[in-house]
Amino acid sequence: MIKVDSNPPLAPVQNPALTPLSVIGDHAGLDLVLPELERKAAWVRVQILEMIATGGKGHIGGSLSCTDILVALYAGGVMHCAPRNPQWAGRDRFILSKGHAVEALYAVLTQAGFLTAATLKGYGTDGSPLGGHPDRFIPGVDVSTGSLGQGLGVGAGLALAAGRLQQSHLTFVLLGDGECYEGSVWEGAQFAAHHKLSNLIAIVDRNRQITMDDTEDCNAFEPFADKWRAFGWEVREVDGHSFPALLNAFTNVRERTGERPLVLIARTRKGRGVSFMEKTVGWHHRVPKGVQLEQARRELAQTLAETAQSNLRRICQ
Repeated sequence: MIKVDSNPPLAPVQNPALTPLSVIGDHAGLDLVLPELERKAAWVRVQILEMIATGGKGHIGGSLSCTDILVALYAGGVMHCAPRNPQWAGRDRFILSKGHAVEALYAVLTQAGFLTAATLKGYGTDGSPLGGHPDRFIPGVDVSTGSLGQGLGVGAGLALAAGRLQQSHLTFVLLGDGECYEGSVWEGAQFAAHHKLSNLIAIVDRNRQITMDDTEDCNAFEPFADKWRAFGWEVREVDGHSFPALLNAFTNVRERTGERPLVLIARTRKGRGVSFMEKTVGWHHRVPKGVQLEQARRELAQTLAETAQSNLRRICQ
């Protein structure tokens, strides 16, 4: 069994320009950064599996699909955050609108230093602060979510307030594509475009699956990007499992000119990292057991070992 404590959280990199933490930064030397991001993502996926297997509940498919997006945000120099001072006024705000994928967020927050490994290990147990959806009383969580369709509107409000207060931080909102069936998402999108919220960045985890079907068979979204453009947003489409593509898509988010909010449509695979879960509708909310659990552990452990070895070779060069 792979223990949560077996790979302790990685120490964040201090940015001397900031009192709080800004991780890695500026996308410089990507040939050095990318293997470390791959290793971090592999570690996060191991924790997702162990949390859900041990806690007996969780949305494993969507947590695995958005892992690389979250690692890019928190460890790829995109977001400004402060694990030692979670309420730092200058931090970027992050909203996990698809709150059921919280296992991925908990693991990333642990890796960044907001949570301890012991806290992560207690996920889903009596007395643990870590439940099945984000709670704003958890360090690193700005907004409680879980009711789908609400996050973008809240994010638009935060971005509007930041602009009126002349604050420079950004607001990031991660949505699920199935969540975009909610009319409130498009109300928020229209509001954000009307108020010219260029400090608002939405990311859609476009894994093309919902609880019981593929999106295009249930109620087709395509042409999905055109819908966002019609609502007045700048759109960037990206491979949501490629760190070079993700970091490139996030390039210059702080220096963007113009008055449009930005949406990244990240093409992903539900259940990413476990062969029998990938693109399989049944793994939206399900706990692996027995032979399947052992296979998932072997596959994710192998990926973690391979990324760690790749990182070691890089260090030794």
